[in-house]
Amino acid sequence: MKPMKPPVYLDHNATTPVRPEAAEAVAAALSTVGNPSSVHAFGRAARRLLEEAREAVAALAGAPAAGVVFTGCGTEANTLALLGCSRPAVVVSAVEHDSVIGAAPSAAVVPVDVDGLVDLDHLATMLVGIGELAVVSVMLANNETGVIQPVARVAEIARRHGALVHCDAVQAAGRLPLDMKSLGVHMMTLSAHKIGGPQGIGALLVEEGVSIEPLLRGGGQEGRRRAGTQNLPGAAGFGAAARVAMAQLAAGGVPAAWRDRLEAALKGVEPDLRIFGEGAPRLANTSCLAAPGMPSETQVMALDLAGIAVSAGAACSSGKVGPSRVLTAMGGGELANAAIRVSFGWTSRDADVDAFVAAWTALRARIRGRSGAAVS
Repeated sequence: MKPMKPPVYLDHNATTPVRPEAAEAVAAALSTVGNPSSVHAFGRAARRLLEEAREAVAALAGAPAAGVVFTGCGTEANTLALLGCSRPAVVVSAVEHDSVIGAAPSAAVVPVDVDGLVDLDHLATMLVGIGELAVVSVMLANNETGVIQPVARVAEIARRHGALVHCDAVQAAGRLPLDMKSLGVHMMTLSAHKIGGPQGIGALLVEEGVSIEPLLRGGGQEGRRRAGTQNLPGAAGFGAAARVAMAQLAAGGVPAAWRDRLEAALKGVEPDLRIFGEGAPRLANTSCLAAPGMPSETQVMALDLAGIAVSAGAACSSGKVGPSRVLTAMGGGELANAAIRVSFGWTSRDADVDAFVAAWTALRARIRGRSGAAVS
């Protein structure tokens, strides 16, 4: 009997495994008695852990600790940014995360080019006359394609027109060096579970002088910007993961060579393969690819049976799978229904590339064999 092959996890953009350091920090915080808002010794000990975590998360973004507002997740942080800043006009890129689109469904949308890069000239035109009433939200790195947006240029344009700028940096954190001041943004969103921290905690970083109205009211926590007893274990795990992520990023992070080798191997067997965002700067860990005649759902299920976890380039809504809004905005056409996302992370190994290429190549051969001819 052949030994079972170890499963291969290539869906780190969805969530990455909890780092041991983060798990230890969560456990230690769970054994800490005290509410961070209490003034007695127990409360002060809890407060100290909370503020140490705040400093670590701030350092990850190159921002002051005083601007960190802990939230329940990245989605909450995005919503707090767009609704809490009290700007009546919201402008977003066509490839923003659903949590941004959902927070402002009537937002004005800036188009992107075929590689998923925001149209800066279009943005500038949109802000004429409404800049001082607007908040602009453009992510740093796309969760589906890994495409890196020119956020510093977006911020320069927005500030010139008097607009506030929010940046969803959830996917970029731990994968790109972050410096909130250099980017020129007023607000930035982070999420713990994307960098090896626990699920259920995020953060909105707010530039000094920017006023944020809380969505949750009833207490003075988080500088009166987010009421409710803080999630101390989550914050502690977030802080620990931030420290490790910064260290590993400084050491080189996930090698782009894995992504490039995977894409080259697949192109070698599938001439019509499309790599979304290939012509733009991308995260080293992310590849969004599609081949004609290979539906996303088929690929995800077949690869799962082969012990390999990836995501579809399409989102599920009410049990119905539709083409990715992001890939459609990039002119993906029918290939938007054939896209899958491969994303590496801190537990990935070089052998994962070979395992994926072998499984995908075998799947392609089976599909083409059933069709009786090359898929056009």
